[in-house]
Amino acid sequence: MAISKNEPAVGGVQSFRLPDVGEGLVEAELLTWYVKPGDEVEVNQMICEIETAKAVVELPSPFAGTVRELLAEEGQTVEVGAVIITVDDGSGGSAGEAAADTGSEEREKPLVGYGEKAASTQRRPRRRPGPSAPVSPPVPRISEPAPANTPAVGETRAAPAPAQAAPAQAPGRPLAKPPVRKLAKDLGVDLASVTPTGENGVVTREDVRAAVGQAPEGPRAAETVEAAPAAAADRTARERRVPVKGVRKHTAAAMVGSAFTAPHVTEFLQVDVTRTMKAVARLRERPDFADVRVSPLLLVAKALLMAVRRHPEVNASWDEENQEIVVKDYVNLGIAAATERGLVVPNVKDADAMTLPELAAGLKRLTETARAGKTSPADMSGGTITITNVGVFGVDAGTPILNPGEAAILAFGQIRDMPWVHKGKLRIRKVTTLSLSFDHRLVDGELGSKVLRDIGTALEDPELTALAWG
Repeated sequence: MAISKNEPAVGGVQSFRLPDVGEGLVEAELLTWYVKPGDEVEVNQMICEIETAKAVVELPSPFAGTVRELLAEEGQTVEVGAVIITVDDGSGGSAGEAAADTGSEEREKPLVGYGEKAASTQRRPRRRPGPSAPVSPPVPRISEPAPANTPAVGETRAAPAPAQAAPAQAPGRPLAKPPVRKLAKDLGVDLASVTPTGENGVVTREDVRAAVGQAPEGPRAAETVEAAPAAAADRTARERRVPVKGVRKHTAAAMVGSAFTAPHVTEFLQVDVTRTMKAVARLRERPDFADVRVSPLLLVAKALLMAVRRHPEVNASWDEENQEIVVKDYVNLGIAAATERGLVVPNVKDADAMTLPELAAGLKRLTETARAGKTSPADMSGGTITITNVGVFGVDAGTPILNPGEAAILAFGQIRDMPWVHKGKLRIRKVTTLSLSFDHRLVDGELGSKVLRDIGTALEDPELTALAWG
């Protein structure tokens, strides 16, 4: 992906701002730097890897020259439009000019395509009154506790006499966020006795935990440690907190929005797929499937596409603004894939127009790319209907949540040997459970039942269905 000129040169030092690589994204996590200060880079050389709310993407350099400075750390969440790297193109200039450029008001201007960000991304350091400050400080904000020596509004106070040495911190209630205060309360730690290491003298979680682990110093510290509830300390030590960001953050927001926006209905159907399994075995022996892995999922996908052809209304979306149902005459088939970074749903574009070998190749490409963490935003946008294969986890069935903007999602359960009445006799057959969730605004019970029934019929005898339905 080539990126055009990102920022005008300031004395030969070019500033590269984080671009919007998706559809209106506002932030991304910087995963890995491929370069370091002093390295020579060329135009379109990959310089870093980022994770957006939709995918992991490599960014190329729009400039050639020497890396001057990396302005974001690995693991840091960076807002779109923020400068992440400066490159000296060799035409002259000083580091001071570059620093002035990256800290200027231009930092607040948006890139084309993602909208303007509020100018409050960099907060001005808090001002605290000291013993030598003769002027009255501003009225404290609600979220920030007022220092003990702050006069009330309208009150005047004489300037304090000069002191020999300014105290390290203004007297008053220690600065800490509510979760940190709760942690300190649970552990029996007096925040006034904790040495803050956070920005502007704010006490952090690490400061509180460090205070619990320190050796007692004096009677007061000894009382604090003895008063700490043993159960709470033990519970905290055995807990892990995982930041929600990137793909997982996007998925969580999308699923909550879908679950509480679209009225879900789920129907279940047990199907004898013995003949499907035999068809899979025969397909694996054919030369046109030699380069792909043929699995039951391939025939489930084909059965769903055939059902959509018979019932196109299930391949639709709800237009809230215009109060319309948008029926799609194309099928971008989504396949839910579990990855180390969370659940992603890439889709095969125009899957309904593909032959079976082409569909198999498309599914293979999507799954391999997803497992490698390289799914592009384009692959995950524009889906119209989805399959989630819960059977690979040993699960029989489930009630899947709709992918936002789609009318239906099919869950494919594990295939098991089960007793089944076949041709009037009890036999051991290959059986699976299908679960179809659909948006009841677009799909009523009759349509949903017909779609699920047709998928089941196609899997009970895939060869006969293909001949009958074309």
